[in-house]
Amino acid sequence: MINAIIFDFGDIFINLDKQATIDGLQKLGLSKWNADLDQLNQQFEMGLISQEEFLLGFQKEIPNASIEEILTAWNAILLDFPLYRLEFLQMLSKKYRLFLLSNTDSIHIETFEQRTGASFYSDFYQCFEKVYFSFEIGMRKPNPEIYNYVLNKHDLSAKRTLFIDDKKENTDAAQSIGIQVWNLQVGQEDVVHLFDKKII
Repeated sequence: MINAIIFDFGDIFINLDKQATIDGLQKLGLSKWNADLDQLNQQFEMGLISQEEFLLGFQKEIPNASIEEILTAWNAILLDFPLYRLEFLQMLSKKYRLFLLSNTDSIHIETFEQRTGASFYSDFYQCFEKVYFSFEIGMRKPNPEIYNYVLNKHDLSAKRTLFIDDKKENTDAAQSIGIQVWNLQVGQEDVVHLFDKKII
C-alpha cells in the first residue's frame, strides 16, 4: 500500500517546451547543443556553479548574444502550470505524504515563482512535506543517491513509495532500489489520472 509519493516537477505539473530553448539559443547563434553545455547545465543543476558562471559559459559559445537574450532563451522552456493539477495535488496531500524532487536550476525556479506569483507557488509548495531541488542539495537524478537521500531523510519505505517522472532513466533508477514508479508519458498521460493507473 503506497503511503508516500515523490513527484518530478517539469512536465508533471508545469508544462515544458524543451525545443523552445534550443530554438532560442540557435537563433542567438548556437550551432548545436554540445557536451560542454551538457556539463555546464549539470553543474548548474547541482549548484556547483553560480548563475553568472552559467550564463557566461553560454556566452562563450554564443559571443554575440547578450546575457539578457540568453536568459530569455533559457526560460523559453517554461510554459503554463494548469490550476487543475494544483487542485488535484491539494486533494492528494490530505491522503498521502508528498515530496517534490526536481532536477532544476535557480534561474528556472526564480522565473516560475515570478510568473505564477507568491499565492500560487506557496499553495503549490505547501502540498509537500518537503521540496527538493537539485541545485539546493547538490545531487541530481538519475543518481540513486538522491532517492536514498529522500527515503532516509523521511524514513520512507521504498516499496510503499511511488515516484512519478517523465524520464525513463529516472524512474528506472528509482525502481532499481525498490521504489514503485510511474514513467508518465507526456502528451498521452496527465498526473491527475493517477488513480486510473491502479498503482495506489
